[in-house]
Amino acid sequence: MVHAVSIRLPDEITTRLADLSAKTGRSKTYYITEAIIEHLADLEDIYLAEQRLTEIRAGRSTIHTLDDVERDLGLAN
Repeated sequence: MVHAVSIRLPDEITTRLADLSAKTGRSKTYYITEAIIEHLADLEDIYLAEQRLTEIRAGRSTIHTLDDVERDLGLAN
């Protein structure tokens, strides 16, 4: 399924996008989609890391060092 999304872009970005599209024969939608795909995973990771840090700082979650995990699993030298 494909959904339409409307966004407002600064003139400079619109110009660059149009130029790239004209030079390569690919649509502006193609490049916008590629940019989103490229960075969405990073944004999701950042959000998850921020949530985890909040949980740790609030004392609702704990952390374990590699040494702790190796010791608990009997892998420590």
